[in-house]
Amino acid sequence: MKAVVYDRYGQPDVLRVEEIPKPSPGANQVLIEVAATSLNLSDWEGLTGSPGYARIGGLRAPRRRVLGSDIAGRVAAVGSGVTRFRVNDEVYGDNMGLLGGFAEFAVAPVTALAHKPAELTFAQASTLPQAGAIALQGTARARRGQRVLINGAGGGSGSFAIQLAKRSGAHVTGVDNAAKLDFMRGLGADEVVDYTTSDFTRLEPFDLILDLVAHRSVFAYRRALARGGRYLCVGGTVRSVLRVVTVGAALGLVTGRRLGLLIAREGPAYFQPVAERCATGELSINIDRTFPLHEAARALTYLGEGRALGKVVVTG
Repeated sequence: MKAVVYDRYGQPDVLRVEEIPKPSPGANQVLIEVAATSLNLSDWEGLTGSPGYARIGGLRAPRRRVLGSDIAGRVAAVGSGVTRFRVNDEVYGDNMGLLGGFAEFAVAPVTALAHKPAELTFAQASTLPQAGAIALQGTARARRGQRVLINGAGGGSGSFAIQLAKRSGAHVTGVDNAAKLDFMRGLGADEVVDYTTSDFTRLEPFDLILDLVAHRSVFAYRRALARGGRYLCVGGTVRSVLRVVTVGAALGLVTGRRLGLLIAREGPAYFQPVAERCATGELSINIDRTFPLHEAARALTYLGEGRALGKVVVTG
């Protein structure tokens, strides 16, 4: 089968298309004929090996040769013990443990998968597992009348988070670059901020901050919170993450402003609720661009440049 592989960390030019053996499903696994794989920041981090925690399990070389965790496609074969899925079932899920989405076929555990809603295309379904789960859990505390800020709101998780926070009744501020301001307004953001010209940590304080691109000091984040407010970051530099869990936690005890990491849980229980709301039309799925499998390197380049409005998808 054709797959996009790499053997060392680096920029997208280390990727190449190669013929590799088709995998076989083990116990409680299925083989999926991949129709679409959406890109996440975790793919970029896995490609570059940065931040340092992206190298867990593969310090010198990638632990998996084929990237791509958010997949959608048809079941091509089932392993022993599989009863939930049958051949030709349409499925989608977050295959973070095994990856392999940038290929014609991928193996995934049944626990990572759900049946694809008929109302969604394969490309649409592939956008949901990781980004939808992060957005849902990151905005779970949003309430009517609260001030919620989402940093990195113009990307995949951010585009869902704006909509979810807005539907909770919160006043939503989206932060991203200037090219994404109109996009964030279109998703429902009440206010938008270009981070290249304005410092969101000096605005009126917020009750909830979901930070999808944490790079600032914990003191700035604390300043941006109202008393009793909560700051949650997803990823960021190793230095930023360490400061949030150490200095940030201590500051929270003293000031009544809680700072911490969002350890997003994986699996259908956390992305299916978002998929159901997308299937009914309550939430929109925003796919900026799709690329064929052999152009996965171009897709990752586009993602890494920070230009994508919503999600980027690689199709089989």
